[in-house]
Amino acid sequence: SVRRMTTSNGIDFVRTPDERFANLPGYSFAPHYVDVDGLRMHYVDEGPRDAAPVLMMHGEPSWSYLYRKMIPRFTAAGHRVVAPDVYGFGRSDKPEDDAWYSIDRHRGAMLQLVQRLDLRDVMLVVQDWGGLLGLTLPLDEPERYTRQDEIAARRHTRHPSA
Repeated sequence: SVRRMTTSNGIDFVRTPDERFANLPGYSFAPHYVDVDGLRMHYVDEGPRDAAPVLMMHGEPSWSYLYRKMIPRFTAAGHRVVAPDVYGFGRSDKPEDDAWYSIDRHRGAMLQLVQRLDLRDVMLVVQDWGGLLGLTLPLDEPERYTRQDEIAARRHTRHPSA
């Protein structure tokens, strides 16, 4: 059964027991957690720690399980892969009050994750709502992200009138 808990500042949330995630096909990644405002956020962290990281952000209603087949391909290519579960999904805590959830809150939590892991030269891979969150992260700290100029240059080369 799920565990109902409350943070020190009064946020009621549900934590899914780890055994619920045992033996998932193709998902044998060790869990990692970071605490943001009393809530536990899960993330996958695979590959060499000193390699250029790929930040994979899922959409709704998915979680890092979405990337289970892509993670090994990126790590085989020499990348570090970080794939967080947004609050409310996967192994991350799930606040019970619907009013708690907002783009700003999710975005702030992702910014803290990137800062705490000190990710640099980040390549973003996003899906669905993960794009709405992830593509805004470089606005705060553009020096942490890479390939933006390369992508923009390709787009301009293909569509010179754009």
